[in-house]
Amino acid sequence: MSLAEVAEAVGGELTAGEGSVTGKVTVDSRAVASGDLFVAIPGERVDGHDYLGAAAAAGAVAALTTRPDGALPCVVVDEPVAALGRLAAAVHRRLSAGDLTTVGITGSSGKTSTKDLLGQVLATAGATVSPPGSFNNDIGLPLTVLDADEDTRFLVLEMGSRGPGHIARLCRVARPDVGVVLNVGSAHLGEFGSADGIAVAKGELVEALPAEGTAVLNADDRRVIGMAPRTRARVVTTGRAGDADVRAEDVVLDDSGRAGFALLAGGERAPVRLQVVGEHQVANALSAAGAALAAGMTPGAVAAALSAAEPRSRWRMEVTRRADGVTVVNDAYNANPESMRAALAALAGLPARRRVAVLGAMAELGPGAADEHERLGRDAVAAGVDLVVAVGPDAVGIADGALAAGVGRGEGTDEGAVRVPDRAVARELLTEVLVPGDVVLVKASRSYGLEVLAAELLDAGAGA
Repeated sequence: MSLAEVAEAVGGELTAGEGSVTGKVTVDSRAVASGDLFVAIPGERVDGHDYLGAAAAAGAVAALTTRPDGALPCVVVDEPVAALGRLAAAVHRRLSAGDLTTVGITGSSGKTSTKDLLGQVLATAGATVSPPGSFNNDIGLPLTVLDADEDTRFLVLEMGSRGPGHIARLCRVARPDVGVVLNVGSAHLGEFGSADGIAVAKGELVEALPAEGTAVLNADDRRVIGMAPRTRARVVTTGRAGDADVRAEDVVLDDSGRAGFALLAGGERAPVRLQVVGEHQVANALSAAGAALAAGMTPGAVAAALSAAEPRSRWRMEVTRRADGVTVVNDAYNANPESMRAALAALAGLPARRRVAVLGAMAELGPGAADEHERLGRDAVAAGVDLVVAVGPDAVGIADGALAAGVGRGEGTDEGAVRVPDRAVARELLTEVLVPGDVVLVKASRSYGLEVLAAELLDAGAGA
């Protein structure tokens, strides 16, 4: 696009220059390459406007800014994030006039894992844009759209929600042809007030679908299947129940905790052997299958592609065996009650001398947070965890729940439930008690940074 076209698309004023954007759009000055458009976003800690000179030196052709700058041509707008969305919307409209199928995915948990599975499945049928990681907000989703070009056949978008109207806004940036709703859980319950409020927000995705589109709904979740009347699109159901349009039968786990099952869809039956860990991945795989089938793939092709799909995004059920025989499961990207229970179930499915759960707090649960943390401790015991390590003051309820459920009463020992104040103390404790054959799960909400602890645990066993 020419800079004049960019300015017109975003409703901004071009200060100077007659060039064109021949590269990518980026918000990170460190990632700028020749021909890129740099978006200078004012943040809480860093202001992108401070890096316009660096962007120019790296080859940026122009920048979206709130004020003119002498370093390079600027398209001046009131709000760079909103302008980024308008630019993505303009590009998406152009691409949608061709052979592009756009898939939107939302849910309280499993969005990124499902997006990763679906992206790899669709890539077997055509050029697909589906980046690793969670690019699911007002910045990440437009950047994903802007990675697509005229050759892209499938665009897979993850859609998060931090309040009513958020998903509807993302759908105005890029209206999906296929909408996938995974589940309605407790993530961000403190912001929405109730699970029903979360369902209303998640359902904005199916409301945005065109009549010729497809809504892929998890029939095993009553709030998700309850969204069917809210869409004009065709509804495809997924799940374990016998009446689901796309379903799984004969689910089994191998010695590594990976699920195998028979995929049933369209009167066909095809075997699937997942490469990702945890039985909860079956539901994610079914949702990915429903979307791929809606995009035109056959059940056999979908099953084969699902069986070949590998983990793509960091800190999501990353299972690594240390040289000393200790296995670390890094699932520390984020946490809510449902994803915590899924991770504990996955831990239970892994062969182990002893199972250790290192758990931090779950954020944004609202008034019921204390009860949820205590319940999580009880759930850990029910899942067969031998040692629960609750990290941080916000997580003490997890240890309380585990002790109340009878896990033991260890204080710095190798069994029971232990409360530690921070990551450093957790690392010291685990360094002392972990032995070959142990499997340790590390999980918490993203803000607690337990992925650092998981990396330290791996480093601790690197020289064994």
